[in-house]
Amino acid sequence: MNVEELWNQYHEPLKKFITYRVHDHSMVDDLLQIVFMKIQIHLPNVHDEQKIPGWIYRITRNTIIDFYRTEKSIEQLPEYIAFPGDFDGENYTKEAAACIRSSINRLPQKYREALELTEIQGLSQKELCKKMGITYSGAKSRVQRGRAKLKQLMMGCCHIESDRYGNIVDFRILKE
Repeated sequence: MNVEELWNQYHEPLKKFITYRVHDHSMVDDLLQIVFMKIQIHLPNVHDEQKIPGWIYRITRNTIIDFYRTEKSIEQLPEYIAFPGDFDGENYTKEAAACIRSSINRLPQKYREALELTEIQGLSQKELCKKMGITYSGAKSRVQRGRAKLKQLMMGCCHIESDRYGNIVDFRILKE
């Protein structure tokens, strides 16, 4: 049997099977397509045609189970998750970001450029080495040294305190 024959024979019964078990009717056709993609991929491995109906329904059941696992993990997450010891105080992220940005601008040009490209623009270190025309190990070193120099600058001018989740809970510019 080929996939087209299986589609003609099973798509209506499988659609009813899925519709009965999935309450989000907008997902029924998507799940049916996923089932038939799996059938198409694994059909060459099926050697006994008499086992095909059970095999198809097992794929369909597993696809429905996967759907509910994914849906459950997405729907049960509230917009904000409170953790023990969450800090309800002021949000200092913007102030710290401005201080970090001005500190990056005070770095020597080669470190400033490396940090701007990787940390701000999101380039990988491999992409950085190609863009700057240096070796990969050179790019890694430049980013590490840039981070170390930035940390020194920040510790000299700012007090930044974060909780164990990385949220900034206190920020002050130190008086010179």
